[in-house]
Amino acid sequence: MRSQATLDKLRHSRPGREFMRQLPFFVWLIALWMLLWGQFTWLAALTGLIVAILVTRLFRLPPVELSGRLNLWYGLVFVVTFFAAVVHSSLLVAWQVLNWRRQPGTAIIAVPMRTDDDLIMTHVAVTASLIPGSFVLESDRDRRILYLHVIGVRTSADVEKFRSSVIRWERRIVRAVGTLEQVREVETDRPPRRFVATGESA
Repeated sequence: MRSQATLDKLRHSRPGREFMRQLPFFVWLIALWMLLWGQFTWLAALTGLIVAILVTRLFRLPPVELSGRLNLWYGLVFVVTFFAAVVHSSLLVAWQVLNWRRQPGTAIIAVPMRTDDDLIMTHVAVTASLIPGSFVLESDRDRRILYLHVIGVRTSADVEKFRSSVIRWERRIVRAVGTLEQVREVETDRPPRRFVATGESA
């Protein structure tokens, strides 16, 4: 049996290990706060830190199990691609608003996720919502489906194009922070389940 001193040492060292294991999630909360406000300043970082502390202390949720893997190259690819998509979509949405001769079509699109992971699904939902032109309406955790309201779609080809773009965001996120098993899942050629999207055209 372990001695009392050993047990005490393990008990005192456990909070430190838990903090280090959850540190990436804590940093992500701060980054998410800055993204939501669209400000990358010291003040935004400080307020994000305060919000992250309040959220993690007031709402005692179960600890999030992170993969423990971070690919810096794919993380950089995700960040660069994300900002490029934000700029491109902003210009596209602005043109759709100003083009009075043709109203953009809208649709509610169901996008099936390939990975069965709450954190990955949350990352995909936040990414899709931050890109102008789309917004997550509902997340079906049991069936692993995200329902998004999208503008600028008129045909079935447009729907499939948007659905494929969200699946590519999932692939990029998994490559950056997912487990090796999840990477293998998203790298397979197996097509995701198909869903019928409901929409309206103007």
